[in-house]
Amino acid sequence: MQTDPEQLVDLSVKFVRSKKAEDILVIDLRRVTDIADFFILCTGNSDTHVEAIADALVEGMEGAGYRPWHIEGYGERNWVLIDFVDVVVHIFQREPREFYALERLWGDAKIQEVEG
Repeated sequence: MQTDPEQLVDLSVKFVRSKKAEDILVIDLRRVTDIADFFILCTGNSDTHVEAIADALVEGMEGAGYRPWHIEGYGERNWVLIDFVDVVVHIFQREPREFYALERLWGDAKIQEVEG
């Protein structure tokens, strides 16, 4: 199945929003690097919230026909990375999100805030 990265972004945002993820950013990496087309960053308020967001994303995307290529950090639930190859979703708790500050690391990319 041919995938449109922008469609993956829209679906991913829909599913993380369904569990009230906060501070959602979409980072367009297409002109900056070839590791992925987009990063999506979002925040959960607790390990339970991060888990709920991750579960909703994986279940929703699988229901739409998109299986993640790789998942990291699910056991710890401080920073869960869900990789759909063209789109990588980072679900953080607040403290690790502030510490790693991926939005600053990729500051030369186009960054879009998603309104809640």
